[in-house]
Amino acid sequence: MTAELVRGQNHPLSQARLEIRISAGTPIVAVAALGDENGRIRGVEWVAHPGAPTRPGLEVSRQAAADHRLAVDLDAVPEAVHRVSVLLALPVGWTGPVRFGAVAAPFVAVTGLDGDEVASYTITGLEAESAVVALELYRRHDAWKVRAVGQGYAGGLADLLADQGLPQAHQLAGTVNDAVAQGLARSVQALPPRTADGDRSRQTAAPALGPDQGGTAPQPGPVPPVSPYGGQTPGGPGQPAPQQPYAAPDPSVVTQPSAPTAGGPIDYSHPRRQNAAPPPPAPTAPPAEPGQPAQPVAGDATGWSMEERLYNQVWGMFEDLARTIAAYRSAVDFAESRMDKELEQVLSDPRSRIGGQGDAAREAARARHTQLVTQAREALDRDLTQLAAEADVVEPALPPAYARWDNPAWHAYRVPVEIPMALRLGDLHLAEADRIRIPMLVRLPLERGLWIDSGAAGASDGSFTDSHTMSGLAMETAVAHAARLLAVYPAGEFTVHVIDPAGSGAQALGPLVQTGVLAAPPALGAAGVADVLGRLTQRVDLVQMAVRGGAADSLPPGFDTSQQLLIVNDFPHGFDDRAVNQLRYLADEGPAFGVHLMMVADREESSGYGPLLDPLWRSLLRLTPVADDHLADPWVGHAWTYEPSLVPPGSRLLQRVLAQVAAARTKFM
Repeated sequence: MTAELVRGQNHPLSQARLEIRISAGTPIVAVAALGDENGRIRGVEWVAHPGAPTRPGLEVSRQAAADHRLAVDLDAVPEAVHRVSVLLALPVGWTGPVRFGAVAAPFVAVTGLDGDEVASYTITGLEAESAVVALELYRRHDAWKVRAVGQGYAGGLADLLADQGLPQAHQLAGTVNDAVAQGLARSVQALPPRTADGDRSRQTAAPALGPDQGGTAPQPGPVPPVSPYGGQTPGGPGQPAPQQPYAAPDPSVVTQPSAPTAGGPIDYSHPRRQNAAPPPPAPTAPPAEPGQPAQPVAGDATGWSMEERLYNQVWGMFEDLARTIAAYRSAVDFAESRMDKELEQVLSDPRSRIGGQGDAAREAARARHTQLVTQAREALDRDLTQLAAEADVVEPALPPAYARWDNPAWHAYRVPVEIPMALRLGDLHLAEADRIRIPMLVRLPLERGLWIDSGAAGASDGSFTDSHTMSGLAMETAVAHAARLLAVYPAGEFTVHVIDPAGSGAQALGPLVQTGVLAAPPALGAAGVADVLGRLTQRVDLVQMAVRGGAADSLPPGFDTSQQLLIVNDFPHGFDDRAVNQLRYLADEGPAFGVHLMMVADREESSGYGPLLDPLWRSLLRLTPVADDHLADPWVGHAWTYEPSLVPPGSRLLQRVLAQVAAARTKFM
């Protein structure tokens, strides 16, 4: 349970390897400082800052940002260290706020490597201060604790460091400011608020439920016209863009920390990874020319590995695009409402309704509207150009689990030895930025089932696809997703079952059947449905009892512990009431115990069950075999167009990849 601290309160720490997550309403600088038994910083080598982001036991961000993740390894700090202080400061020499009283209260959370919060602290009561000691981790009788501090300094980072006993405080503050100035082109402002629950550190960046899944797209208020690349606010002069806090996506991996070597550097090896070598340093772009945006670099994000950096960078691109489009739409709405108001004022005055004076007023209102929209479009084009450049760099660098099927990474495919963080299910884009495709990544193992909608529907381009064609396309999409899951898991750690009662998906299932990667041939008829559902339901029951009884290591000998995927085609054909209840049980309980569901179905065909199946559909993530704008993000409510990730027509890539999977499985057995 998370301890929500107030100023001066402390809380014990049970882990040595921690993350400090910081959320603020504006780009800030994060610094971590080591202190001796008196809390004194002995030298600049005891301070991790953007100019020197790694110190023994510490790693901080290389630039100013609205959100930070600091890595701390308490077992790797020097023996003389008794205190680790987390310091926050506003950047110097830029156009942003100069005091914390003008921004949202910063939020700081201490988490374990599994992403669970240990303690959190919202820093309130700041006014003229431009630097603050957020919290400190301190050693007491060979045990570590965290204390909420919240001590602010109006004199900035130099005064704060001087108060910590650092002799070179002013010189180091200047070094930090210089390093931050070089990176401000990459810092971004915060998104509008996403939720009302106040939890800003653990929210995931997954698309929200669509209206057809029982959810409703959020109805945002006016979105401030903020450019994520520091461009001019497109709302026109005199229209400030207020800063708002937001929740960063949670890219943490559920792992157990490994024991680091005392007194050594941070152990960067990813927990549960078989490769214990440290990752390469985070790539950095060459300094940008004055007035020019920084050149994009693949992996330019925080993370313990390149895979995690790319994952965070992709979701950062998603946030940037969402914010950019929200800013443009808000600016256009403002321009239209302003023109309507001015025209209404002209019409309300009888003296200006007719004649030259009225015509001039109307023309002036339209000219101002055009000017504002043009400014907004220029800012949008500038930001989209930067995002497109970043996408062009990131896409070729993605590993197979994140890459499109036409990415060269698949031609060099080898069966992995470890499970990736996430999986690509398709692409997302918005109407104003059709050329920019953001990979839709979901974390592994899957936390909810998938529903490939095979119902007749109109695509986002206005075309209409009948139910028969959609059924075939949906099954091909399901096979592509299943093949990707099989390909990204190590040999023997992922098993696929298929229920195809009428055999209507035989052609689409060909690659899975012919390569021998299925656990058994597709189940046919009502008897096949009952057999597969019975075995998987029994499996969930057995694992559930073992886990809840604390006997997870006492499963029967030879028990298959791999993740299980059940593909169900042509539902509800071949399902009786018992089978329907078992399917609902698997959808609800299965993901937590290693059994996942992929439905290929038309919801209308099961309408005879009435509201009985509504919880089933709501529990699944709805995907479509054709482009469709049914996904709503949880921040500003954009309707994102989803396109599935399919193998290029005529390609034999899928068969080659699955053949390698089958061969590796044979060796594994």
